Amino acid sequence: MLQITAEWVEKAEADFATAQREIAVTQRANYDAVCFHAQQCIEKYLKAFLQESNVSFPRTHDLADLLGLALPIEPTWKSLEADLNVLTAFAVEYRYPGESSDLQEAHEKCENIRALIRRRLSL
Repeated sequence: MLQITAEWVEKAEADFATAQREIAVTQRANYDAVCFHAQQCIEKYLKAFLQESNVSFPRTHDLADLLGLALPIEPTWKSLEADLNVLTAFAVEYRYPGESSDLQEAHEKCENIRALIRRRLSL
């Protein structure tokens, strides 16, 4: 694995660990933060995959855009598009008043997609 790929993976795992810690909090849990870090974890894993595949990518938080770059290499990932669109919303929309995040949905999607990309990276 390329060093830069390993760095992306390390950052993705840090976001995953942050989300896991916040889920475990029994008082005053910040579920919006869990959802934000779930999105960040998957964003960084997609960037790790692209980096390892030698595919340039822009500075973006839009997971569907990153997926579009990955599809020529992993066309079966097209099935992830709807879940990635949901996770993308967690990056920004739910950090502002008037919206509430869905902890269970974000966490489940993050875990599933994280596992898929980790397998593809042989982690």
